Amino acid sequence: MAAQWIGLKKWIWCESFWLPPNTTWDVLSRNETVFYPDANDLWLPIPIAVGLFLIRLTWERFVALPIGRHFHLRERPSRPPKPNSALESAFRKHRKILPSHDALLSLSKQLDWRPREIERWWRRRKAQSKPSEMSRFKETTWRFLFYLLSFYSGLYILWDKPWFWDTKHCWYNYPLQHVQSDIYWYYMLELSFYWSLVLSLFMDARRKDFVEMIVHHIATITLMGMSWSANMVRVGTLVLCVHDAVDWILEGAKLAKYCKFGRLCDAMFIVFTAVWFITRLVIYPFRILRSTLFEATTITGMAPIYYAYNGLLCILQVLHVIWFYMIVRMAYFYIITGKVEKDGRSDTDPDSNSDEDKTASSQTNGAFESCTNSSNRKDAMKNNGINYSSKQ
Repeated sequence: MAAQWIGLKKWIWCESFWLPPNTTWDVLSRNETVFYPDANDLWLPIPIAVGLFLIRLTWERFVALPIGRHFHLRERPSRPPKPNSALESAFRKHRKILPSHDALLSLSKQLDWRPREIERWWRRRKAQSKPSEMSRFKETTWRFLFYLLSFYSGLYILWDKPWFWDTKHCWYNYPLQHVQSDIYWYYMLELSFYWSLVLSLFMDARRKDFVEMIVHHIATITLMGMSWSANMVRVGTLVLCVHDAVDWILEGAKLAKYCKFGRLCDAMFIVFTAVWFITRLVIYPFRILRSTLFEATTITGMAPIYYAYNGLLCILQVLHVIWFYMIVRMAYFYIITGKVEKDGRSDTDPDSNSDEDKTASSQTNGAFESCTNSSNRKDAMKNNGINYSSKQ
């Protein structure tokens, strides 16, 4: 059994896969003056993730909750619809998706209900699986805090690093690149945060996008683990910084929505769109991807790990393009019609008259849609001589 384990370990950490030609793991041995990454370091983020999760619970209880109560956010989930066995059966049959018009008319005749009453029941029933507004607000404050600190601390750490300004330094003398303590902790804390997000998915209320988020977090952890094990840490820090640049703006827009600051939310959405385009459609492909695809092979030589690593990075870029298309489509729809395409993940009130099951856009829809609705309500109240601020 021990021999089989040793054989498996050698196969997994095959030098010909992970390292450039004519390089062995022995050259990456640490000493008193040089610190190289080691795969065993990847165990450290797991206990740190537990600590971050406990810090998050403390933050939500003693900081986020009082702030949410100050803005009168709803702490209880939406009230459940009245029990109806026929509708409950249809709800499970159609997997929560509102049935077609013909099926809706059939249910209407069977129950002697108007179609609008069935739609309202459906929305209320669907809302039962969603966390309360207060729960979403608390989670968003924590993500906003971490992404904000992570981005600006990462920017501060990388500012004086040569590879931040010239990506060729990511590959000079690779893989014999010393990892400084600030880079080490920057990487470990980022990894810990994503492990804490995985933990929170199982601890929090089950979300509609549970599977998608699990896949996203595990893929991120895998990508970071691969870059750490192969000492592609320098380019890995650039990838982290580019992605953190936009995440805190999105979370900030959501917070503005929850606090009913519609104008601020709209402004942050515009900034979010611009920063997304600059970081993920300009800097990421034309600086980082170009470096991993061309500079790396020219300076260090080709290794099989490059194919796997670049493949994941290219898939990430495809997702960036798809998500940006959704963002632009949503913004265009709003400019043309004055309304925003609804997202099944948006935080709308199940008692509203809107049909949330017709269209889907992007993960930013929920925040931006509610922002614009809030702004429109304020404008309408002002036009009717009502002081909105007195209503808060």
